[in-house]
Amino acid sequence: MRRKLSFLSIPYTVWMAFFVVAPIIMVVVYAFSADAGGFTLSHFAGMGTYAVVFGRSFKLAFIATVICLLIGYPVSYMMSKEGPGFQRIAMVLIMLPMWINFLLRTYSWMSILENNGLLNTLFRNIGLLDLYNNIFGTSLEYFPMLNTQGAVILGMVYNYLPFMILPIYSVIVKLDRSLIEAARDLGANSFNVFRRVILPLSFPGILSGITMVFVPSVSTFAISKMLGGGTELLLGDLIEQQFLGGAYNPHLGAAISLVMMVIVVVCMVVMNRFGEGEEQAVML
Repeated sequence: MRRKLSFLSIPYTVWMAFFVVAPIIMVVVYAFSADAGGFTLSHFAGMGTYAVVFGRSFKLAFIATVICLLIGYPVSYMMSKEGPGFQRIAMVLIMLPMWINFLLRTYSWMSILENNGLLNTLFRNIGLLDLYNNIFGTSLEYFPMLNTQGAVILGMVYNYLPFMILPIYSVIVKLDRSLIEAARDLGANSFNVFRRVILPLSFPGILSGITMVFVPSVSTFAISKMLGGGTELLLGDLIEQQFLGGAYNPHLGAAISLVMMVIVVVCMVVMNRFGEGEEQAVML
């Protein structure tokens, strides 16, 4: 039986080696090699020039992750308390936007946020723009929403919010209801039941959601390019420029990619360690 299982795992091992391990090895080789060949650390030494881009990428990804958590946890909790019929409908509504192409979803926000887009037209028709100009003494013809950091964060939240809701919901809905009933029998009110039982037990889902939102947010380039207008350069845009843009330098792009992978892995390890500490505290 073990031999059969090991034989069946060969295709998966080959797949992982070809599409995961080999690209990482290529990135490492490019990061530590010069154009003329040979070992070098010059690509890492000059990376301080892009410290602003690193800081902006992690700042926007952190803000988007926090917003997704603040929205996703209450939604997941309320879904878990409803009946199966409501849960199925809610899951369809959450998953429905993900069936549409990622770029089309982002393009739709461009038409909503642009200067003469849906929101600015609505604000102009209801008199909100005139009210703002009268209060603050301005002469704005529209609210500048596109090509801003706020638009980039909005795009991240919209596209990655389901990745926060689904893991948290899957954990909460599977909680042993006898634990909640026992807490109520011992005199705990609804707030204490949530704080002492539900929240700690749902922590694995929270960690999974944070990871699934933060990692793609910090490495995105399509959202920042389309909703940021190229003015809010993020790590994904910087790496793309090194491989596909006019500043062609795959060695520097590989070095930036490697540093970003290391930082993301460190963040994931720290979150997992923190999660293990929370689980031990709950058990105690």
